[in-house]
Amino acid sequence: MNTPDMRADMRADSAADLVAAEDVLLFVNAAITATGQREFRSRAVDQQLSLDFLHTYVRVNYRRLYAASLALDINHHNAALIVRRLLATADEASSEERRTEGRLIAARLAALPPQRVYRLFGELRRAKVNNRRTRAIMRDWLAARPDLGHDAVKYRAGLKTVARHIHLACPEGSGALAEVGAFLFRPGRLPRYEHGTLDAWRRAHYEQGAVAELPFTVAEGFAAKHGMKREVFLRRAAPRMTRLERLRTQEQRVVGDRRPDVDLTVMPLTRLALYVLSLGFEERSGRRVELTGALRAAARLAAGAHAGSWGRVHAVLDDSFSSSGSGQKRRRPLAVALACHHLLEVLAAPGAYRGLWTSGARDALLVRPSGPTPLGMRILDALEPGADGAAPDRLVIVSDGWDNAPAGLAGEVLRVWRRRLDPARRTAVVHVNPVYDAEGFDVRRLAAGVATAGIRDAEDLPALVEIARFAEGRSGPSELYAYLDRQVARFISGEGRGLVKRPEPAPTTARTARAPGEDVTP
Repeated sequence: MNTPDMRADMRADSAADLVAAEDVLLFVNAAITATGQREFRSRAVDQQLSLDFLHTYVRVNYRRLYAASLALDINHHNAALIVRRLLATADEASSEERRTEGRLIAARLAALPPQRVYRLFGELRRAKVNNRRTRAIMRDWLAARPDLGHDAVKYRAGLKTVARHIHLACPEGSGALAEVGAFLFRPGRLPRYEHGTLDAWRRAHYEQGAVAELPFTVAEGFAAKHGMKREVFLRRAAPRMTRLERLRTQEQRVVGDRRPDVDLTVMPLTRLALYVLSLGFEERSGRRVELTGALRAAARLAAGAHAGSWGRVHAVLDDSFSSSGSGQKRRRPLAVALACHHLLEVLAAPGAYRGLWTSGARDALLVRPSGPTPLGMRILDALEPGADGAAPDRLVIVSDGWDNAPAGLAGEVLRVWRRRLDPARRTAVVHVNPVYDAEGFDVRRLAAGVATAGIRDAEDLPALVEIARFAEGRSGPSELYAYLDRQVARFISGEGRGLVKRPEPAPTTARTARAPGEDVTP
C-alpha cells in the first residue's frame, strides 16, 4: 500500500540521490582539473584549500564513490591525494570497502609515474600511516617494479624511505635485492656491483665514461661534478634519454637546426600542443607541414574508434588572454583548446567540422593568448546553420567560462537557444573547462542547462562528454552509479586507459591469499 508517508520517504530518497550525484560530479570536475597550483585568477593557496575541503567532504559522505573516482581519468595529483586519504582512514571503511579500495589503489598506483608514487609513500611515512594494508600495498608495488636497481639510482631517497617503512628484507650476500640493500644502506661495502646501473653509479664518481650509462637526471649531477661540457654530455646521454628529455634539451644538443630528433607523431596530443605553443611564430610557420601533420596524427591516435562518429561538429575555442594560464601552468588552457581543435576535427564526420576562436583567428597553428572573451558572439556564430541549412549535431565549447565581452551573453544565448529554438535538443551542447574555480569548488559554468565537465587533457574528451550528460540532467543518479561501477570493474581488470597490468608478485612471507592491498587485520 502506497501511503503518503511512503511517498514522502521515496521523494526524500530520490532527492538525496540527486544531491549525492551532483556532489560526485562536482568532485570529479575538480579532480580532473585542479592541481593545487596557481591559476590565472586564483592563488595556489586558494586552490589547495578548496581542494582539501572537497576531498574531505566527499570522503566522509560518499566514501565508496570517493574511491571509485580512482577509476576515472582524474589527474595524478588528485589520485595521489585520494590514495593517501583512503589509506590514512582505513578504520572508517568496512571490510568489503577495504577490499575494493585495495584493488583500486593497486591499479591506480600501477598507472602513476614512479616518482609520484615514491613521493606519496614518503608522505604516508611522515604522516605515520603504518597499518598492515598500507605496508602490503607498498610491498606489492615494489615487487612489481621492473628494475629496483634502476629505481635505487634514480629514486634513491624514495626507495630508501619505503624500504625502511615496510621493513624490506635486504639480505647480505649475492643477488639483486642484496645489491640494492647494500647500495641503499651499506654504501662502499661492495667493490663492484653485478647490476649495470648500480656499478655505473659507482664508476661515475671517478670515470666520465660511466656518466652516460646513468639515468639522465642522475647523470646531470655527475657531469657537473666532472666539469663536462654541456653539449658533449648531452650528445653522449641522448640514447638513454626519454622522449620528453630529448625534446626539452634539443636546443642544446642540435646546433643550427632546432628540429627535434624525436617522432612528434607519437607524442600525447596535449603535450604536443604545449610544445607547439612554446615555439615562436616564425618557427611555427616554417615548420607548418611538420607540426600540423604531427597534431593531426596525434589526434587520430587519441580519437581511436570514435573517429568520424560525431557528425557535424562546431566548436568555440578560447584563446583570450586568460588562456595564458599561470607561471606554473603556462599556456595550459590554450594548449587544451588547440589539442581539442584537432581532436574534434577527427571526431567529426569528414568535412563537417568548424572551429571558431574567440579572437577571430583563422590559423590555429599561430594562435596566442590575447584580448577579452566574447564567448556569446562566437556561440551565436557557431549555432548558425551550415551551407546546407542544417544546425550542428554537436556544439563543443572549450573555455575557462569567464565570458566578459559582454558579460553573461553566452549564458543568455544558450538559454534562449535551448528553450525557444531547440527544445528537442537536436544539437548537443557541451562545455569543457580546463580551469578549476577555487571559489566555486567547481569549474565555472556558462548556463544551468548546459553540460559542463572539467578537462585536463584533450585526449579525455570522448570520455568527458559521456560524464557531462549526467551533469545535464538527462541521466539520473542510478545511471551515474552504474557508470561508475562499470568503470571500476574495467579499471581493476586492466582495461582502463593507461593502466599497466602487473604480474602477480611473489609473496614475501607466508600468508593467506588476499586481494592486492587488502587489510589482513581482524
